Amino acid sequence: MSKLSPDALERFIFSRTGAANADLLAGPGYGEDAAAVATDGSTMVVSTDPISLAADRIGTLGVAIASNDVAACGGIPEWLVATIFLPSEDEHLLDEVTRQLDDEARRLGITIVGGHTETLAALDRPLLSLTCMGPTDRYVPTAGAEPGDAVVLTKGAGIEATAVLATDFRDELEAAGVDGATIDRAATFFDDISVLPESAVLSGAATAMHDPTEGGVLNGLVELAGASGVRIDLDRERVPVSAETEACCGAMDVDPLRVLGSGAMLATVPDDEAEEVVSTLHEEGIDATVVATVEAAPDAEDVGVVCDGEHLVGSVDDEMYALWE
Repeated sequence: MSKLSPDALERFIFSRTGAANADLLAGPGYGEDAAAVATDGSTMVVSTDPISLAADRIGTLGVAIASNDVAACGGIPEWLVATIFLPSEDEHLLDEVTRQLDDEARRLGITIVGGHTETLAALDRPLLSLTCMGPTDRYVPTAGAEPGDAVVLTKGAGIEATAVLATDFRDELEAAGVDGATIDRAATFFDDISVLPESAVLSGAATAMHDPTEGGVLNGLVELAGASGVRIDLDRERVPVSAETEACCGAMDVDPLRVLGSGAMLATVPDDEAEEVVSTLHEEGIDATVVATVEAAPDAEDVGVVCDGEHLVGSVDDEMYALWE
């Protein structure tokens, strides 16, 4: 599994969006987390996302990931539509998935307003597709980064991947020598997947925000840079990586910066506001670090992210996907 190239998205997706509507304030675009639609006196943020590979906590992750995209645009997630495909009519599995959806939605204050459920024999694991909606007073795009902005990362790299590795791949981690206590702590990273708290702090100051998912922090930065037409030089040593993430990713031979990254928020803020923004996040109990500075890209070929001497453009493949093959 991998994301489509920017060229394919432009040719086959962004150019085919049906009838024009004046109430559409922000539609499909490379790297954008959600759309924005004008409503009476407000703006509605709408996003949809599938999830299939994380078997153990798929409902929990599904709600968090769908609502994160709304939060990454400055929205307050309020409503969720859930489509559930199951490999068979397994009531135990259905009970588990819907219980997770309900628990996480209640925890985040989101109402499940509808959806669809059916079985699909071609599947070998559950598949969810969730659409989340919520209002905002200030829509924040991925494409708003300006040269001179500071790049802020909340929490750290590989949060979602760490939780998934600890649950879906526990036996492999133990066989590789990761101790049980570390794996147990890594499994609690599911509790850190939501970015609603940091969105509430960042949305007032950010010029751009983005939710790193597939391809991790590196791909999130590549998408932010590409959408904004800028260059970001990243020193990976500035990116926080927890001991649990290091242990789990090391055991499975995947790069913490190139694996499922939900749970972190990338935001660009004016440089003279960065210190105050980071301080406010810390006061709210949210770890945050300035990891880079946005630079101008004089030419189109300069757009992207430079890390470890490599110039990254387009998309970064997520190294987790090979583990399910």
